[in-house]
Amino acid sequence: MLTPPAAIEALLFASGEPLEKKRIISLLDLKESEFDMALEALTTQLEGHGLSIIDTGEEIEMRTSPETAKVVKKLRESELARDLGKASMETLAVIAYKSGSTRGEVDWVRGVNSSASLRTLLMRGLIEGKEDPADKRRIRYSLTTEALAHLGLTRAEDLPRFSELAAGARDIIKAESNEENA
Repeated sequence: MLTPPAAIEALLFASGEPLEKKRIISLLDLKESEFDMALEALTTQLEGHGLSIIDTGEEIEMRTSPETAKVVKKLRESELARDLGKASMETLAVIAYKSGSTRGEVDWVRGVNSSASLRTLLMRGLIEGKEDPADKRRIRYSLTTEALAHLGLTRAEDLPRFSELAAGARDIIKAESNEENA
């Protein structure tokens, strides 16, 4: 059976972003005191392992620990030196045709988790993320001028079949959202 600290670790790893404590407590069906003990145990287990728990009071996130900064910096520099892979190009295309996409929308279109691709594109300055005014827990991604230059365009509307594909993407995502809310 999965222990509460292991379950919290799995949720944080799978999410790739901060999670509200209340949400974790609900997902794991824990009491607040049980959650606090499990989080403390996980924090202790991670000491010296290269990962740490960031606790803002309302949210927690699993990140690399400060001691790993040099090695993580080398990884990021090597990622920036490489060409964009297929996954990153797919993610960039989704955002190009549906500006203001959330990670969930990008994941839905691609059919896989896009966290790594989004991180790569953010690090390279090809996309930017802004808080969703309707739901402050979500980030909406859009192309930067750097992305347009990378693609050899002066504006997103110059993409092939932009009007047709952008409208189709909006319609599909809207229909999917309506089905989930029904």
